[in-house]
Parts: sequence; C-alpha cells; structure tokens
Amino acid sequence: MADLASVDYFSDPAIAQDPYEYLDYLRSRNPVFREPHYGVVAVTGYREAIEVFRNQEDFSAAVSIGGPFPPLPFEPEGDDIGDQIEAHRQQFRISEHMVTMDPPHHTRTRGLLNRLLTPKRLKENEEFMWDQADRQLDEFLDTGCCEFLSEYAKPFATLVIADLLGVPDGDRDEFRARLAGQTTPGSIEGTMYQDAPGTNPLEWLDDTFGGYIADRRANPRNDILGVLASTMYPDGSEPSVIEVVRPATFLFAAGQETVTKLLSAAVQVLADKPEYQRILRADRGLITPFIEESLRFESPTKVDFRLARKRTTLGGVDIPAGTVVMLCINAANRDPRKFDDPDRFRLDRRNAREHIAFGRGIHTCAGAPLARVEGQVTLNRLLDRVTDIAIDEAAHGPADDRTYHYEPTFLLRGLRELNITFASA
Repeated sequence: MADLASVDYFSDPAIAQDPYEYLDYLRSRNPVFREPHYGVVAVTGYREAIEVFRNQEDFSAAVSIGGPFPPLPFEPEGDDIGDQIEAHRQQFRISEHMVTMDPPHHTRTRGLLNRLLTPKRLKENEEFMWDQADRQLDEFLDTGCCEFLSEYAKPFATLVIADLLGVPDGDRDEFRARLAGQTTPGSIEGTMYQDAPGTNPLEWLDDTFGGYIADRRANPRNDILGVLASTMYPDGSEPSVIEVVRPATFLFAAGQETVTKLLSAAVQVLADKPEYQRILRADRGLITPFIEESLRFESPTKVDFRLARKRTTLGGVDIPAGTVVMLCINAANRDPRKFDDPDRFRLDRRNAREHIAFGRGIHTCAGAPLARVEGQVTLNRLLDRVTDIAIDEAAHGPADDRTYHYEPTFLLRGLRELNITFASA
C-alpha cells in the first residue's frame, strides 16, 4: 500500500476493504497516534483501548457513532468541556440512543433494557433460534448453494431479535422485508444509516414499537411487549413511551448488523478452511472458541469513538479536552502485545475470549450474549444439515486467488456477500 502516512482512513476505499496494514502502521508509530486529516487520535493498542472504554470520567460517548462527522457543535474551551457537552447534547448524532449517552442517563436507559434481557427471556429466545435456523435453511437447502448473507444471516438475525422483543407473528414478514436488506451505516456524508428519506430503519422501528407500547399501556396484555410497556425505572417512575422504545429499537438495529457480520465471518472461515468442519463435527464444544476467534479475527465493529471530556494523557500522549478519540477495535484485537501471531486464525488461542469486539465497560454491547448464541446455533445446525461447505469459486475465485468485497464503511467490518456451496447431509 503506497504512502501509509498520507492515507485517509475515513474515505480511502482500499482501507475500507483491508484496513489491517494501515492499522499496523499506526501502531508501529505509537499505539496512540494522531492521524493527519481530521486530528482524530487513533488508539490501536489493546491496553490503551481498554483504558478508554473504562474511563467515562475523562471520555464521553457523545460522538460514539460519528466520530469527527459532523464536527463538534461548539468550540472546546479549557481543560474540561463537560458542561459544553451537556449544553449541546441534543446536537450530537443519534443523541437519543443509549450508545451515545453518558451516566447517569446511560445508567437509567441501560436499566430498562436489562429488564428485558433476563435469563428466562434469553432462554426462550434460544429455543426460537433453533427452529428459525431450520426454517431459514429449508428455504435454500435443496439448491446446494446460497448467498449466505441475504438468504440466511440477515433474515435470521432480524427474526431472532423480532422474537426477543415480542413482535407479533403477523408483523414479522414486514420486519424481514424492511430490515433484512438494509445498507450499512458509516460513511462521511451520511447519518447513522444511508437510506432514502423516510426509510431510516431506526425511525421506522421507533414508530412501530411506539405503537406497540402505547397499545399495551392502553390495553395491557401478558406478553413480552406488555412487559416492556410496564417497565419502570429503578426509582419507581414510569418512563415515557419513547424512553422505553429507543433502547429496544437500537438493540434491534445494532444487533442485526453485528450478528450478520459475525455469522458471515465465521462461515467464511469454515468454508475457506474445510479442516475446521471436520474438527468441529468431531467436537461440538469447540464451536464456542471458534466463535470467539471469529470475533477477534474479524471484529464486526471496526471503530468506536469517544470525546475527551478533560485534558488527560493516554499511552504517554497528551489528549486535550475536545479531542475525538477513535478506538480501533479490530486493531486492538490484533495487537501482538496481547495476542500471539495475531493475523492468523487459531482455534487453540487460549485468550481469544479476551477480545473487545463487543467493547468494554458500561457500553459493553447488551446483545453480546444473544450474538454468541446465534453463532453457536447457526454453526451447529449447518454442521448437522450440510456437508462439504465450500466457497463458490464462480463468485469469489479459486482458493489461491479469492476475491471478497467488504462494506465500504469506516464503522463496520463485514462482507457484502458470501456465496457458498454445500451438499445435504
């Protein structure tokens, strides 16, 4: 790659397809390094990223999604801009969603979501997953091939979260039609999602779930939506309808993205390296570490952002208040100081689960347990029902010259398509 020093991480199409050489270059300069185009401090070190994730006192999540886009809605003044952040909170991108919140608002909102993600509800949802995996496979199993994202991963992820949140059976086909084909967020020009006016999935989800919750409050029923509608804050106060809706809808949208990318990354390895099919069939217990290594190796979220609330230091580097800090998750998960031989997929990696694909600290992904189970269910059912899983060479080329295309986004890491072939078991 030519002249890595001048690369623009946010807009270079080659970096979107393969960021790892550039991220290694940044780490070689310093695990905490200011990139030249937008003044963003890139954190490529594992230890340093963990430090920022856990330090909400000095680092705000207000810019979590957009980073430097758009620019800050104020000119930072002094060594502590906490008051400025709060005064302009509503001007930050998707400030209404939990991912950009700081305590105490984050704590209250996360508490609402935790009331839904109970062990009992997650267990019921897992039972649905096994049936849904079979239904999804039944749609294309006889053909001997499929485009895995559109035919399995996206609809499976959509319908699993629809079940978790209690979407009525009669509405699930509309959820699949509207959401399973959405484009990926994360370009300079756009907002959270790149869609035509009126089709932003977060807006549609807010409206749809708002109607569900308002109906359940007016006409209480003993179902999952009824539980959501009756959820209270820990102090006993009743949240507004939209305060209940937004944690659920962001879980829906973000969870679909993460799971789709996790499943496709795992199946890509399974098809590209068929020896793993034999190994996992012989010992299904190895599916768990296989999923963890997939998450480390190709983290679905490339970067997360924080805004320095106070002047501080990180990795020996001065961080003025108002600095946008980019936590390079897929770089930290390949930090050789933490993971031996980091650029190789290794099933025997003992510390694979210490990856930070789901973040750390108070903003650890609420849907992480759900995503892990979706991965395990999917791989188990694939191994049960098909053999000889292989990459379709007509679409991706021969084994010694594969061609894969990834989403052109600075936020997320995921294949645009994955064509595989197989034989029925």
